[in-house]
Amino acid sequence: MGSNTSATTIDEVLLRLSAIIKESQESGDRCGFFATLYHKVTERVKEGIDKGQFEDGKRMEKLDVLFANRYLDALATWKAGGTPTASWKIAFEACQRGSVIILQHLLLGISAHINLDLGIAAAETMAGQELGPIEKDFDNINTILGAMTYEVINEINRLSPLISLIGKHSKNTESVLVQFSMTNARDGAWCFAEDLFKLSGDKYVACIADRDASIAKLGHTLVHFRAMLRLTIWFIYLFECKRPRRIIEVLQERRTFIHVK
Repeated sequence: MGSNTSATTIDEVLLRLSAIIKESQESGDRCGFFATLYHKVTERVKEGIDKGQFEDGKRMEKLDVLFANRYLDALATWKAGGTPTASWKIAFEACQRGSVIILQHLLLGISAHINLDLGIAAAETMAGQELGPIEKDFDNINTILGAMTYEVINEINRLSPLISLIGKHSKNTESVLVQFSMTNARDGAWCFAEDLFKLSGDKYVACIADRDASIAKLGHTLVHFRAMLRLTIWFIYLFECKRPRRIIEVLQERRTFIHVK
């Protein structure tokens, strides 16, 4: 991935996310949907660091920046015509498809970022130390991302009036779109971080590649469905707002205070 795109501070992360959002609004790029959600998350992390709400603010900023750079570099690679990780490739390809609903775009980004990127960022943050001390703030960043995600999903009702139809498929245990769990994603990401942290060299690289392949398959299930669920998604899409600028504007609205324990 392109290291020249990497941010070094949380303020730089916010600036780069703002630029992605602005460009997406101007060009109608659906990549701006996840970027908007992520900007809100990063703002909240910065606020928490400034108020001393994390166990180690300096370490938290390092984790946040390493975490964000995984996404920023993947997007830069994609836009430059390169090939990002398979997990992000599926998410970015979906942005070019006409029938993918807003919720799918957000969950594809969340899946790639938590399930793959967060574990790598945690391992990199604690390189040369013990991994355990970062677990609480690892959970905190997930708490913030989860809360912001549910806030944004609540706003989707204004853009996608039939989104509640997905609930009709609550018994469909094969679909990640229906059964997606932030808690499961967080727990899986921590287990991945623990496994990765014990490795180095080729084994480290191979562990990431294996995880990426698994999360890419998970992403595939977020956009490809069988029978009735596929029909439901198409019906939701028909009545959903199709204007990326308007969607981003709505997703940017509201600010919720999230208590970090």
